[in-house]
Amino acid sequence: MTTPTIRVQREDFDLQAEIDRLVAGRTDIGAVVTFSGLCRDEGGSLNALELEHYPGMAEAEMRRIAELAVERFALQGLTAIHRFGKIAPGENIVLVIAASPHRQAAFDGANFVMDFLKTAAPFWKKEHPKDGSSGGWVPAKDADDSARDRWIPR
Repeated sequence: MTTPTIRVQREDFDLQAEIDRLVAGRTDIGAVVTFSGLCRDEGGSLNALELEHYPGMAEAEMRRIAELAVERFALQGLTAIHRFGKIAPGENIVLVIAASPHRQAAFDGANFVMDFLKTAAPFWKKEHPKDGSSGGWVPAKDADDSARDRWIPR
């Protein structure tokens, strides 16, 4: 089974370098799908988004999700990176790269990982508005739960 690469880090990541690392020397990969989540400025009102995580548990949950995706979609490679700390609008927050022989498995694998990261991994977001107010913690969204639930067999 493919071993996914999982990282939780403060520093930024280089999307192309991560793709290159995943596919280096591989001729069995026919599709690479990437998802890069960026911090939005929320209509110009947001100064930064602060991400906190539960160290150790966040990495373990990311690994569990990634291993499920590798197995379910027969992925040949998977990288998942999630940043923490204060992140300014336009900066990277999360990266998922899924590699497989064919495109659909790579698309599905990347979607699956993101849908579960949004709902199951222990990360919390706090908004820091430009007006200097205290902002607040971003609540969970029902839409994220619905996106995750489509992957759960009934």
